[in-house]
Amino acid sequence: MLDLIAVGLIRGAGVEGLPDLGILAVLPVMWISASGLPLAALLPITFFGPLLTGLPWLLPGSSSPDRIAAVLLPFITVAVSLTLRFAPPQATGPQTTQLGALLADSREREQLLNDEVTGLVDALAAKDEVVSTVSHEFRTPLTSIIGNLDLVLADTEGLDSPAVRRIEVAQRNAERLLALVSDLLMSASSAVHVHPRRTDLAGLVEASLGSAQAHAQASRVDLTMDVRGPLWAHVDPLRISQALDNLVSNAIKYSPDGGSVRVSASTGDGLVRLHVADTGMGMTAADARRVFTRFFRSPAVREGSIPGAGLGLSITKAIVERHGGSISCRALPGHGSTFTMELPADGPPGAF
Repeated sequence: MLDLIAVGLIRGAGVEGLPDLGILAVLPVMWISASGLPLAALLPITFFGPLLTGLPWLLPGSSSPDRIAAVLLPFITVAVSLTLRFAPPQATGPQTTQLGALLADSREREQLLNDEVTGLVDALAAKDEVVSTVSHEFRTPLTSIIGNLDLVLADTEGLDSPAVRRIEVAQRNAERLLALVSDLLMSASSAVHVHPRRTDLAGLVEASLGSAQAHAQASRVDLTMDVRGPLWAHVDPLRISQALDNLVSNAIKYSPDGGSVRVSASTGDGLVRLHVADTGMGMTAADARRVFTRFFRSPAVREGSIPGAGLGLSITKAIVERHGGSISCRALPGHGSTFTMELPADGPPGAF
């Protein structure tokens, strides 16, 4: 309303040649139309307000063109007001409605985040702390148990064969439990520490297959190696050995009816690739995409009662990525799986 008064003062200032400044009355009329006033109040305001701004031209002595403009202006502003009031929502901008809905949804989500995320983060941190603490507490007695069993097996004089076999079973299960505890401890750790140096991967592959030979024979799985040495890479030999052991052990474990496991290598683009292929049970494409997720075990593995915690591959992925490399899986149900580790090749020797 104050804007309409201002427009009237401008028009009444007597500036020659500028009678059309009354059209500025359209702007306050637009604001009034959008204010939500009842129609009974809106029409008189948007008609008589602009009409009064042209009062000087309606008085006797004004020119006919000025008088006609002053009379027409209220009708123009009423038409504008009615158009704005009764225009369909699409004409007034559906984007505004959508943006309003998105803004409300965003505020609701923000409120939910403020209320709950903190609690979720605290819960996850508490879970990792419990896993880490329990793992530490388990390692000491397990190491002691394995050490004493090793001492007993080193001198089996006076023990009959069934007793020796039972001790060997206890030793294997204690070592298996210690490996699981180590996996849990590493899984709970926020970072994997590596110390890369020039390493012959062929030697690591040979050592890994040698360690897995007994497991493979018990599972009737043939182990083969197609890696010509030396095959130099810039890696942490202890961590990559751990990753290889995980892949080879899994390849044997998921070939329950026998078969073969083959470790091969290829190079290119500054990378060394190690491929661990088996002819075992394989998996679906959907399972292959999730296989590196912590604690993931495919339905086929669970139905087959194959032991495991679903941590080995997630740890392997963390080790490889910590080296700046990557790991992938190709598999088909019933036709085996192939895991490929890409690692940085050893660069040329530095200049002296």
